[in-house]
Amino acid sequence: MRIKKSISMKRMIYGLTALVGLSVYVLAQDYALRLTATSDNVSGVGEPIKINLLKWSTDAERDQFVAAWMLTGPAARGGAGRGGGGRGGAGAGGAGGGARGGAAARGAAAPAAGAADTPAADATAANAPAAAGRGGGRGGNRGGAAAAAATDAAVLDLPADDAATAAAVAAARGGRGGNRGGGAAAAAPLTPASSLFTALQNAPALGYLWTSEVTGYSIRYAFHVPQALGGERIILAMDRRLGSSNALWKPVGTAAPTNYEFTLVELRLNAKGEGEGKASLTGNVTVNDELKSLVLEGYDTLPVVLKAVKKK
Repeated sequence: MRIKKSISMKRMIYGLTALVGLSVYVLAQDYALRLTATSDNVSGVGEPIKINLLKWSTDAERDQFVAAWMLTGPAARGGAGRGGGGRGGAGAGGAGGGARGGAAARGAAAPAAGAADTPAADATAANAPAAAGRGGGRGGNRGGAAAAAATDAAVLDLPADDAATAAAVAAARGGRGGNRGGGAAAAAPLTPASSLFTALQNAPALGYLWTSEVTGYSIRYAFHVPQALGGERIILAMDRRLGSSNALWKPVGTAAPTNYEFTLVELRLNAKGEGEGKASLTGNVTVNDELKSLVLEGYDTLPVVLKAVKKK
């Protein structure tokens, strides 16, 4: 009995030691930045905010986000690629329709422009892909090649029968070169905002911005630079818009809200670690050539969104 009690006591001591060690580790965790603040000039004014940052972005990561915004990153250089314009893009004919990563301008534009007001007399041309057999079905439906051919026929002023024939032939030739990547007509155009949003989603979390919401906002980009008189300028970017799941972050006042799906926050702190913050809820994002970083355009004219910012 004594031996069993001794073993139990040792296990208990080991467990308590491990628990204390873990607690000390958590409490002593080295944060790169810890801030508290209060929301302002939004519908949920007075919301308590905590920002816990474990590490700053590297210069290489900073450059990647700038490239994403400038549309000079890998994704932007590849254009629509296999997920945008499709592998065939649906051109007027040929084995692949358009280019492999092409935009399928003619194959996509024709149905979009005429879908709402196509006369009944054009039904033959519109149904041509179904009559073209396997080539027409896979090429017309997936790439819109017949629609492009119908457009060509209209430009050349061909008779109705010849136009339908041309559409069917083009659909058969288009074959598998249609919309394998989602279709140019369905693919949204790449913009600086959408490119940056994707880059932020693919980046690791460096920390979190906490509100009264259950889930925190993952900080994907964190950059800072010293200012005059010991101050500090901090840029944080998150892959979600503040208030994306509630109505606490709707801007108030006359400033028009932006439609960014992400949030960029810029903080200005003095030598005491106190200051304010503004956000892309109403401010536009731009690149500061001197800092080589994303920043808020016209910071001085934007409303304060985070007030009473303090370092911990």
